[in-house]
Amino acid sequence: MSSHPALKAGAGAPPPRHVAVIMDGNRRWAQARGLPVALGHRAGADAARRTIEAAMKAGVSWLTLFAFSSENWGRPADEVQELTTLLRHYLRAEVAQLSREGVRLRVIGDRARFGEDTLKAIDAAEERTAGGARLNLTVALSYGARAEILSAARAAAVAAARGELDPEKLDEAAFASRLFTAGMPDPDLIIRTSGEQRLSNFLLWQAAYAELVFLPGLWPDFGATDFQAALTDYAARERRFGARIG
Repeated sequence: MSSHPALKAGAGAPPPRHVAVIMDGNRRWAQARGLPVALGHRAGADAARRTIEAAMKAGVSWLTLFAFSSENWGRPADEVQELTTLLRHYLRAEVAQLSREGVRLRVIGDRARFGEDTLKAIDAAEERTAGGARLNLTVALSYGARAEILSAARAAAVAAARGELDPEKLDEAAFASRLFTAGMPDPDLIIRTSGEQRLSNFLLWQAAYAELVFLPGLWPDFGATDFQAALTDYAARERRFGARIG
C-alpha cells in the first residue's frame, strides 16, 4: 500500500510515483484504417514502448500497463493467437533493451492460461531484468481485478482454516499482501485512452484513491505528449484521500 504524498500536488510537484494505463483502442484504430486487427495490436506495442520511455523521462518509478484482460480470452481465436504471438515477440525482442535501460519487468495475472512458450518467455524476461532499478514495469496479462480479489480472499480463508491467520487480525495490508500486486505501491494516476470512462475490472482494490484521466485518442496514437498532458492534469489536482480539507 502506498503512503500518501502531499495532499496538493501543484506546480513543480514531483511526478506520480505509480502510473497505470488502460491501453484501449487497438481494434478501433485498425478498423478505422481498414487494416487487420493484428496491425492495431502491433501499433499498440509501439505505443507501449513510447510510454515506457516517457515514464522514465518524467521520473515515474512504477508503470503498470493493462495489456490483456481475462475477458480478452473470449475474443476470436485468431486475434488471441496474434496477441500471444506478439507478446512472445515483444518479450524476446525488447528484454535486452529493457535490461540496459534499468527497467525491471514484472507480469501479473493468471499465467496458467498461457502456453509453455509464452510462460518461458515471461520467466526469462523477468529474470533478465530483475536487477533494474530505474523503472518498475508491470504488465497485466490475463488479468482481472475481481478474480485477483477472489484469489486473495481464498488465500486468506485457507490460511485461517489452517490456523495460520486470525481472521480478526486480517487488515488491509495483510489482505493486499495476497494480491498479485503485493509489494507494489498503489497507483497514484490511472490513464485510459479511447474515450471510455471506466476501469473495466482493472486494479479495483488498488485504485481506491487513484486519480483518473480519460483521454479521447486511441491507444496506438498515444505518445510522450499525451503522457505528459496526463501528468500535468494530475499535478493540478488536490488529493484528499477522503479527508476534508479547508
